[in-house]
Amino acid sequence: MPYVFVSSELPLETGPTTVGDTTSDRNLMQALGATLGYVRGNKSRGGSQRVYFVENRPREVLDKLELYGYRLLSTSVAANIVLVWCLYKEAASLPSTVTAGAFSPK
Repeated sequence: MPYVFVSSELPLETGPTTVGDTTSDRNLMQALGATLGYVRGNKSRGGSQRVYFVENRPREVLDKLELYGYRLLSTSVAANIVLVWCLYKEAASLPSTVTAGAFSPK
């Protein structure tokens, strides 16, 4: 997947940092040291959601993603308490299974 969303609640000095969801690249999640867990969601949208998270600070996660070829596209603040970063990796630097269309969303 060429896109990754990273999010963290303010303040940003500590973790955990959310780094993916159940459709995220498992190899990338493993490289980040991410653990699959639950986050409480909006009850009207089905309650809890499974996400990958790490105990690292967001800056540490963004630094690591840059080493893996991801570049920052945008930053946004949601509800004045959550900061969200969108990162992108060029298709030429993705594994051939992704560029060949192996990823098929449900």
